Amino acid sequence: MANELTEYQQNLVSLVQSHELGDIIKPLIKEIHLFDSYISGTSHLKDRSVLEKIAVGDMLSLQREDNKFDSNAILILNEDGKKLGYVPEKDNIIFARLLDAGKLLKAKISSITQKGSFIQVGVGIYLVDL
Repeated sequence: MANELTEYQQNLVSLVQSHELGDIIKPLIKEIHLFDSYISGTSHLKDRSVLEKIAVGDMLSLQREDNKFDSNAILILNEDGKKLGYVPEKDNIIFARLLDAGKLLKAKISSITQKGSFIQVGVGIYLVDL
């Protein structure tokens, strides 16, 4: 079909970063700001202490998840690989397609706001590319 994408497990940027050439190519890597959103599902975390360890400016990983409620689910993980929540369902279809096509996406915390017992974490989503 014309709209089908081939799913890749690794992308060029992550392969280069883990190789000795990564130090040479690192200055060529660009983070392209795509979108501003927030982390969804923070109030449903089993271990909410992970939210106490984040700060504005932290870089976060985005990872696809096989999820029976949302076929485009994207996990947001801290630098230790611990779950912070999800890209909101209303925002995730394009990002899911990019991840499925092997693109590397990251999130950066832009704000942390306490609203009663709820913590709202704003993020910018970036495409990392050469």
